[in-house]
Amino acid sequence: MRACFVAGTDTGVGKTLVSAALLHALASHYPRVVGMKPVAAGTVPHGSGWANDDVLALRAASTVQVPPELDNPVLLPDPLSPHLAARHAGVAIDIAHIVSCYQQLSQLADAVVVEGAGGFLVPLSDDRTGADLAQALALPVLLVVGLRLGCLNHALLTLEAIQARGLTLLGWVANRIDPAMQAQDDNIAYLQRRLGVPLLADIPYSPAPDAMAITLTLPDR
Repeated sequence: MRACFVAGTDTGVGKTLVSAALLHALASHYPRVVGMKPVAAGTVPHGSGWANDDVLALRAASTVQVPPELDNPVLLPDPLSPHLAARHAGVAIDIAHIVSCYQQLSQLADAVVVEGAGGFLVPLSDDRTGADLAQALALPVLLVVGLRLGCLNHALLTLEAIQARGLTLLGWVANRIDPAMQAQDDNIAYLQRRLGVPLLADIPYSPAPDAMAITLTLPDR
């Protein structure tokens, strides 16, 4: 596997954690791996400017340094849904430009992990969503399921959205983000039957998860 799009069942389910773990796993096979966060909303002070926490985590897990305008072409100050954050910033999220940035990254690295924003159908504008971006990139999808009440519905709806756009689901990751959730193993077993693709990792709950400590099986395609 040389490239994939990491989607989540919702925001806050661990896409960045899984993307970083995937980068670490790929680094054992390829000398140059890089993460990409096409659209990031919310910034923190960094050096003499600003950056996004998720973007910084992906850069830390990458093995090649690239221009910031390539691995994070859209950086928005406000921690809002991308379409609202873009509106507040007075910018338009250009999917064609993001695709061009990805193509340039793919020339600079042997493997690229693209992390989506929020859930798969998160709005990027009044009429475009993260699913449209994934479709334009035409990459296979890795789905991160945050285990909490409602995740079965979210996972199956996301699967339908992925398939409706003609995209391939490579595999999925179970992330146990809610230690109080009951019947977690039963939920995982149900999704293993329904999603029909390999479970690449089962991440235990941790208040401070470490991407380097995650054992993640790489998809075979």
